[in-house]
Amino acid sequence: MGLRFILSAILVYCATMWSPASTEPVDDKRALLDFLDSVNHSRKLNWDNTTSACSSWTGITCSRDSSSVIAVRLPGVGLKGVIPSNTLSRLSHLQILSLRSNGLTGSFPADLLQLPDLIGLHLQSNGFEGPLPSDLSLWKNLTVLNLSENDFNGSIPSSFVNLTHLTLLNLANNSLSGDVPDINLPSLQFLDLSNNNLTGVLPRSLSRFPSSSFSGNNLSTPVQTPSPSPSPLPLPPMRHSSKFSETAVLGIIIGSCVLAFVSIALLLIVTNRKGDEDGEILTTVKKEKPVKKMTPDGNSKLVFFEGSNLAFDLEDLLRASAEVLGKGTFGTTYKAALEDATIIAVKRLKEVVVGRKEFEQQMEIAGSIKHENVATLRAYYYSKDEKLMVYDYYNQGSASSLLHARRGGNRVPLDWETRLRIATGAARGIACIHTQNSGKLVHGNVKASNIFLNPKHFGSVSDLGLATVMSPVAAPATRSAGYRAPEVTDTRKASQASDVYSFGVVLLELLTGKSPVAGEEAVHLVRWVHSVVREEWTGEVFDVELLRYPNIEEEMVAMLQIGMACVARVAAQRPKIEDVVRLLEDIRGRSSTQSAGTRSPASTPAPTPPLTQIGSPSNRD
Repeated sequence: MGLRFILSAILVYCATMWSPASTEPVDDKRALLDFLDSVNHSRKLNWDNTTSACSSWTGITCSRDSSSVIAVRLPGVGLKGVIPSNTLSRLSHLQILSLRSNGLTGSFPADLLQLPDLIGLHLQSNGFEGPLPSDLSLWKNLTVLNLSENDFNGSIPSSFVNLTHLTLLNLANNSLSGDVPDINLPSLQFLDLSNNNLTGVLPRSLSRFPSSSFSGNNLSTPVQTPSPSPSPLPLPPMRHSSKFSETAVLGIIIGSCVLAFVSIALLLIVTNRKGDEDGEILTTVKKEKPVKKMTPDGNSKLVFFEGSNLAFDLEDLLRASAEVLGKGTFGTTYKAALEDATIIAVKRLKEVVVGRKEFEQQMEIAGSIKHENVATLRAYYYSKDEKLMVYDYYNQGSASSLLHARRGGNRVPLDWETRLRIATGAARGIACIHTQNSGKLVHGNVKASNIFLNPKHFGSVSDLGLATVMSPVAAPATRSAGYRAPEVTDTRKASQASDVYSFGVVLLELLTGKSPVAGEEAVHLVRWVHSVVREEWTGEVFDVELLRYPNIEEEMVAMLQIGMACVARVAAQRPKIEDVVRLLEDIRGRSSTQSAGTRSPASTPAPTPPLTQIGSPSNRD
């Protein structure tokens, strides 16, 4: 009896431990729905009790274990009226709240003061009025507070000095009055109190901020008390004898000035040339400048795809800090940091030759693909002068940057395991693409710089379908010819077979470590590999960085065979991409690669020619 009881207890314990935990923050979800039901909103939100708040609700971000909502971002969604009490305050773990650019009114929502984990609060560009709260004691972690562009009045609370983690405080364009308190916070990096009714003397501790932070007020700067001048040190006695005459000294000074002028001029030339290479809108995160030199079209807006939990508008992109990630065949890609710390990748297209309708149709096709080995298109923007695409940002970089950047020195080589994962994941992504649109969809621009490492360290393919909407002359020969199949003379007429060829070049690139990009001193990668293999195979084809890894020769040879089959000159002789996936997965076996996702449906692989036949004339490029 005792043994049966113990076994029953163990079974109950195991059932409790192994039963799937709820992946929905039920209480937070109810609080958000209560908020939405109680406030007017002109833009329809996809919040529904039957769907997942963490994975599909617009503007909602959950904790990693989906136990709580940690961010609510609803800028410019048409919210109107007073924030209902006992709604958002129930999000006990909320860290970021952005309700800017709406039509919210009433006094400062006191409920928000009950959120102890709040890090960023963005309420700018609304219609709030009345005094600011005086007790901010619960906001121990607040870092960003933006209440600008409202109608708050009264004085600035001295309790701001207790926000010891505050880095940004923006109270501009309100009706605040009285003295400016001594907000002497070492953490504070940005302060804007401009265009209020503030009076009195500006605290000396705030004089480190630019005058623009206080313009539009009636403030006087503190009087600078001159520091006592030190007693002059006794001068050494003058010596009449000197190594240099006055004329020589004058010549040295003039020569130094000329040298400094030339150095500055050379520096400016180099800087300008670098800017030209990176594109006209080159900005950096440090400069905190917007991502653009562009004028938004009043009739256009960012279009988000179903399932995206991002919530920002074009204005956010124009104000975002950004840095150039690279210039590619179809445009320039930027890493954009939004004000709420969201990091995205924005591709600014050039020479789009199709109209709005065709462009939007292509974007809808690309945005509908949900696969872990295809970079998810989150949103797009179309106007007469600007076309943008918004992707998730992959912080591990592209296969091209990992493979070729900073070779030599202290570089960490790209190991074989990672190269195999890049190839396997990218092949799966292309295979998924080829099944879309009744099996007729083509990527059209497969290359190493369009393959990124996803969070599972497998390849993920980006830039889907752009070849069909771009001008064929937009692809400079030095950037794309090395990957282009021989039968493709017009980039808008790429095929699934040409995708396989391009992917084969990527495989050869991963194996050899050589770039296939054509140039004055570069060789055609496919022809070079053929020539090495044709000369009785010496092993010189493989990247020297791979020679340090033991027991991988057979795997490298297997991938080489797959790559050479893919780059067959005749399109009909190339394998289908689903066969390529299967062959790549079989290099390491099912057990080591199936963690990346679902294997492709089983199919009969195309026969791969033996290594001794790969360099035969019938297959040579």
